[in-house]
Amino acid sequence: MNKFQPADFTKAFENLFSTSEFSGFNDVVKNSTEFTNKFSKIAIEAAEKNAELTQAWTKETLAKLEDVTKTQKDPADYAKVITEFTSQQSKASTQRVAAFAEVAQKAQIETIELLMNAGKDVQEKTKTAVKKASRKAA
Repeated sequence: MNKFQPADFTKAFENLFSTSEFSGFNDVVKNSTEFTNKFSKIAIEAAEKNAELTQAWTKETLAKLEDVTKTQKDPADYAKVITEFTSQQSKASTQRVAAFAEVAQKAQIETIELLMNAGKDVQEKTKTAVKKASRKAA
């Protein structure tokens, strides 16, 4: 009995798409893969930077919480410590949110540039294909 071998299927698939009729399909797959890799790189870099910012913010907050949890001699000192902590957190929050916004803005700009370049490539390839088809038709 002849068993199906995945390598046989792979070889048949490669042979099918290696013909000239499928060269355009191969180009589409290649271009799509390159675009996806570039887009993924932008997204992963933004996620990594956001994770770094979040970790730094958390560490800073936890370090300042140590001051809040220390025993105070006077009950009024608790209010003072909490007020200082809250004030510091408000100031830090503004800076941290601005840092997150910078990451988002950078990712957005890089994505727009990627899309615009992809559009230019498609436009150029379409122009070339139309010229080629016009020459063949003439």
